[in-house]
Amino acid sequence: MSLSNPSGATGLELSVRPEIWKYRQPFTISRGTRTESTVVVVELRGVGPDGRAIVGCGESSPTGRYGETTDGVIAAIESLGAPLTAGLDRAGLQAALPPGAARNAVDCAFWDIEAKRAGRRVWELAELPAPAPLVTAYTLSLGPVEAMAKAAADHADRALLKLKLSGPEDLARVEAVHANAPNARLTVDANEGWSPADYQDLMPRLAALGVILIEQPLPAGKDAALAEMDRPIPVCADESCHDTASLAAIAGRYDVVNIKLDKTGGLTEALRLKAAARAQGYGIMVGCMLGTSLAMAPATVVAQGAAVVDLDGPLMLGHDREPGLLYENSLIHPPQAALWG
Repeated sequence: MSLSNPSGATGLELSVRPEIWKYRQPFTISRGTRTESTVVVVELRGVGPDGRAIVGCGESSPTGRYGETTDGVIAAIESLGAPLTAGLDRAGLQAALPPGAARNAVDCAFWDIEAKRAGRRVWELAELPAPAPLVTAYTLSLGPVEAMAKAAADHADRALLKLKLSGPEDLARVEAVHANAPNARLTVDANEGWSPADYQDLMPRLAALGVILIEQPLPAGKDAALAEMDRPIPVCADESCHDTASLAAIAGRYDVVNIKLDKTGGLTEALRLKAAARAQGYGIMVGCMLGTSLAMAPATVVAQGAAVVDLDGPLMLGHDREPGLLYENSLIHPPQAALWG
């Protein structure tokens, strides 16, 4: 797997803009409810081998949980304008910005323009097999038991459902979803909303309901107790694992890592994290923030072979960008070149 710059993309013109995408319906997790996402779109403009103009695109979602704002992310990206014109490449980008949404949008735009310059697909540049369709989770927003039961019934034909949980009534929520979607595999995500006592109480009960993964039950930085507790269901690090450097701190506490490009700072580091995590014995989940198909497309490259895939962001939106990824119920197809990569 090569993570170098095969095309030597230099002398690029940068543009960056925010976009607001409304949700199909309000979306709730343990930290609150949202009705829209503000994403940041980067375009890198250059010239191809034939002298024609080419554009590489990337999208990211600034996340307040990680101290990010839309204005701050845009300012960080705009600081790269002169370096990009002077020849900053994707390798240099990794040191120019820290992991996070700003680097993600630029890194993915680099991969896109490199593919266009080379006349190849991104996975070919990375020396990876051509991607196959993936089964993605569909996320059920946190809500009253009755509301989550109805949502489960509405999506009972999906292969994998992910439940947002919060603490009180969580067992009843999972029981209701299981009863209304008995054939779906289930994962649950507490988004740091449980205490160690919650975890110990719920774990054996969730196992009996067929839950296959528990995502970030305890707050990041306050999760040492997981190393001392049984984990009959694999426990996945999300907020506790951002990039390759995070792996040392979570040793012994988690079984799976959730790779999100907005945390790693792009596809380049995401591929490194995937390789390092596998080498250390972790299972792989690939997830997303809420965004459009432009944000999901690079993640489909990382998600090949992952144990759990959660790339349903566009399904939560009132509409997606065109062209977008092809979703067929629970199946997500690789991106067409007209979208990305």
